[in-house]
Amino acid sequence: MATHVITGAGSGIGAAVAARLHARGDDLVLLARNAGRAKELADRYPGAQTLVGDLAEPDRLSWAFSHQSLPDRVDTLLHIAGIVDLGPVGELTPKIWRSQLEVNLIAPAELTRHFLPQLRVTQGHVLFVNSGAGLNAHADWSAYAASKHGLKALADALRHEEKPNGLRVTTVYPGRTTSPMQAKVHQQEGKEYDPARWIDPESVATTILMAIDLPRDAEVNDLTVRPGR
Repeated sequence: MATHVITGAGSGIGAAVAARLHARGDDLVLLARNAGRAKELADRYPGAQTLVGDLAEPDRLSWAFSHQSLPDRVDTLLHIAGIVDLGPVGELTPKIWRSQLEVNLIAPAELTRHFLPQLRVTQGHVLFVNSGAGLNAHADWSAYAASKHGLKALADALRHEEKPNGLRVTTVYPGRTTSPMQAKVHQQEGKEYDPARWIDPESVATTILMAIDLPRDAEVNDLTVRPGR
């Protein structure tokens, strides 16, 4: 039975992935930003372990984990959480830049650092849910795209560094996916939000499970998922 550490299990793609893995009987370790959120996740996924750590404060993750029990075994680390805040370069403040870089890039790097010892033992898998913005940057998307371009660099470097240890590293680049984040994006863009136009989180979850379930003779490095409508 595999053990999966998951960020972003509260909604969208992360919730779809957590539900699928929980339903098949795998062990889940779910990161929550506070104790209240941890209880919600524990109630939703009976038997799952929760860890409390705020991705918005990556400098404090070491301290937070030092007061909790980390899992002895980790087979996959799934970085799914993320935030977005749009705006033109001429209007974005350092606070907006830092918040997206910390949650979308620095926190995944810090989490990976903490769980690498367990992942090396299992010859496990690190999967990053990136974005189409991690490959192309458009007007008003500079800060978010910069964080996601950086996440691609993190994944690529990690893949080369950890290949001798048997780790697999995958980046998934979903297009616009139905989620609370997508609703926020449409609000910031001043557009009407029609969830039916975009990818169902279950479809992205299917691609993620395919990547982590592949036999050891194969590895998905990069996978782009686009809306089919």
